Amino acid sequence: MSGPNVYYIRHGETAWSLSGQHTGRTDLPLTTHGEDEARRLLPRLQDVFFTQVLASPRRRALQTCRLGGQGATASEDPDLAEWDYGDYEGLRTQDIRRDRPDWSIFRDGCPNGETPEQVAARADRVIARIRSLQGNVALFSHGQFGQVFVARWIGWPVSQGQHFML
Repeated sequence: MSGPNVYYIRHGETAWSLSGQHTGRTDLPLTTHGEDEARRLLPRLQDVFFTQVLASPRRRALQTCRLGGQGATASEDPDLAEWDYGDYEGLRTQDIRRDRPDWSIFRDGCPNGETPEQVAARADRVIARIRSLQGNVALFSHGQFGQVFVARWIGWPVSQGQHFML
């Protein structure tokens, strides 16, 4: 085998993911439905041996990891945190586009938050750490960070992350 098999797992539902609000630094727990989603991972992952399990330090990702049966072996990795939305934290895309109709996070980033280049650098660091591993690697993280991760994994610019829905 040449390199790892990566299992990228987005956290379960939160109140803000349900409402479409951008949730970066706000450390929300999973909803009851989100907890159920995470528990449904258990039968899918219980027979998979992971050489490494990494999780975002955000509560929603850690809960998903734990409820999915991987909490005992997981290490927190701050590079797996969701995009820092800065001034857009808690807003929905439609709210942002009232003032900035052509806004794209993958091109424009967020005022007083992260730029696309900063998020790409975090994704690249994760990729560099896991590329040398063998076997199965689980990453418990977030939606928009995941879109950047996928784009960077295949060598595309961060702007192409918009084409991957997680």
